[in-house]
Order: sequence, then structure tokens, then C-alpha cells
Amino acid sequence: MFRQSCSHWRSASSPGCLPWISGFLLCTATLLSTELRCMQGMQVTSMGPQTIQKAEGESVTLSCSYTLSPFDTGELDIEWSVVSPDTTRKDQMLMSYTSGTEYLHGNNALAKGLRFAARDPSMGDASLSISPLSPAHSATYQCKVMKSPGVDMHRVSLVVLVKPSVPKCWVEGGELVGETVALHCQSAKGSTPLKYSWRRESAGPIPATATQNSVTGELKISNHSQSFAGIYVCEVNNAVGAEHCRINLKANNPPNRAAVIVGTVVGSLLLIFILLVIIGLLSQKLSNRYCYEKEFSNEIREDVPPPDSHPVSRITSWNASQHPQVTYFQVDGTKVSSFIEGRTPPPLSKSCTPVEYDNKYGYAV
Repeated sequence: MFRQSCSHWRSASSPGCLPWISGFLLCTATLLSTELRCMQGMQVTSMGPQTIQKAEGESVTLSCSYTLSPFDTGELDIEWSVVSPDTTRKDQMLMSYTSGTEYLHGNNALAKGLRFAARDPSMGDASLSISPLSPAHSATYQCKVMKSPGVDMHRVSLVVLVKPSVPKCWVEGGELVGETVALHCQSAKGSTPLKYSWRRESAGPIPATATQNSVTGELKISNHSQSFAGIYVCEVNNAVGAEHCRINLKANNPPNRAAVIVGTVVGSLLLIFILLVIIGLLSQKLSNRYCYEKEFSNEIREDVPPPDSHPVSRITSWNASQHPQVTYFQVDGTKVSSFIEGRTPPPLSKSCTPVEYDNKYGYAV
């Protein structure tokens, strides 16, 4: 096509030499650029989405199809790597294919479950398969195909999300008629954003006066009545899944206030009576214990024998060998004992009559 256009332009500009030379140079440059594009004709032809969202535990195939040019005569080299978000750091190599051999690089969470989707990646399909997926696989992947002089690459972002767990439903309040009732729904696991929605499974739609929060999972019903009772369903969902829970909302009549007051008064009086009985029993027990201790002390006093009429007998009953210096004498008709250890007793006066000690009976005679 370019040669035809050049020949046509050359015949049209034959009267002048310089224009012909200029046209020849232009055609030559056009032909050279076309041939250079053909020499670099390798192209990665993957047309998949630039961002893929998958759930945890599923599998995914990152597409990387390519076509070679007849001018690509070098050795085929395929590389899969994770693009670093920090431009100052190198990309992390995951898998490569060179000279008919597959290589797995690294031994971290990203390298688990990786393999080439095709048995022979040299046949134009260098797609990468990952299974099972985990949140650690969320990254931007790059497929690079090289066969000198051709080279091309393709990038795709993978986002691994966690499905919502089965939520928990509960009612806040006593479900009393005439009061405000709040239904709550909460999922413990799940990638954000989580969206909550309530619906009524039986007995018609949700009351018009009810308000619900799709972020917190709260359904608030004002002025609760019997017509609002029934089965309510809460559904939580995100980009990769959904779960739900059910709850039976009741409508209880409020208690009789007069009966509550009477019951409170009766219960209080009964409690006071029980306390008075306990206090009386404790007081009686303490009184009985005091009387018993008093009578016991009187009995002990009655059992004590009278004092000995010969107090000196306790002293004179000792062994005479231990107390050899005991002397008895009588002063004015009264018996007196003198106990002086290691000393000589004073001499008896003329008016004193010596008293003899009887070892057999242990007292003076």
C-alpha cells in the first residue's frame, strides 16, 4: 500500500528532481517504520477487566494471552509478578517460564496456590490460576511476555473479599405494646461495605412508621402494636455474598400498674417481717447464751472447796530435806512458823513454847 502510494506520488512529481527525492525519502521512512512495528509485533491480547473481585475460598484465572511476530526469534520468557505500590521498591516475582521450565519464586502467602492455567504457556496462553483465594492474594499482578526483540505486558488488579458471616438478630426492649421496639442485626465477619436490610416475612410489609439503618442494621418501630408482630428477616450483603437471620417479634401487653404497686408493697412488708423475725431469733439466742454462761460461772464457784484451816501445812508438807530451816514456835498462844532459807532462826523467847513437826501428818503438833 505504501509502495503504491509512493509510486503514485513519484509519477506525479516527475517534473522536478528535488520533490522526487523528498518523496522518496518520505516513502523510505514510512516503510522503515512499518517494518519496525512488524518486528515488535508481540502483543498481549487479554481483554479481561482491569479489576477482578472474588470471594475468599474461590478460584480465579488472571488472563494473559499473547501473539508472537515472525520477527520474534529470541527465547520465550514469561514472568508473573506483584506490582509494588511503592515505586521505590522492586516488584515481587511470583512465577516464571523459561526454556520450557516453570519456576515458582518465593514461599509466602502470595505464592500459595499459583500455577499456569495452560499446560504449555509457550502456545500463546500465559494465564495464571490461583486457588483457593485468601485476603493475602489481594494485589496488582503483572504478566510480562518477552521474546526478542518483542516484549509486552498486561496488568490486572485482584481484590479478594470475605463473605458476610451469618448475622445475629435480637430485640431490644420488652416488646411491649405502645412502646418503641428496636430490632438489631449484626454480622461478625465480612468485607466492608456491609449493607443491612429488613423485611417482614409474614403478615404484610414493614410498618410505615418503622425506620431502618442500612449501615448499623437497626430497625426501629414506634408505638408497637399487635398488628406489628410476626417474623422479620434481616439480610446482610456485600460485593461477593449475602447471609440472613430471622426473628419472631412479639407484642406483649404492658403489666397492670396497680398490681405492680400492690405486689411491691406486699413484698416490702414481707421482707421487713422476715428481718424482724431474724433479729428476734438472734436476740433470743444471745440472751440464752448469756444466762447459760452466768449459771455455769455460779456452779464453778459452788464447787470450789473452802480454804484450809492450817495454811502452813502446805508449806510444811514439803520435804524436810529441801527446807531444813523450818522452825515452829508459839507466840501468845498462836502457832507461828518461821521459814528462813540458809539462815539460823532467832532464839526462842522464854514465853514461847517450841512446836514439833510431824512428818507423818505434814503439820505442826
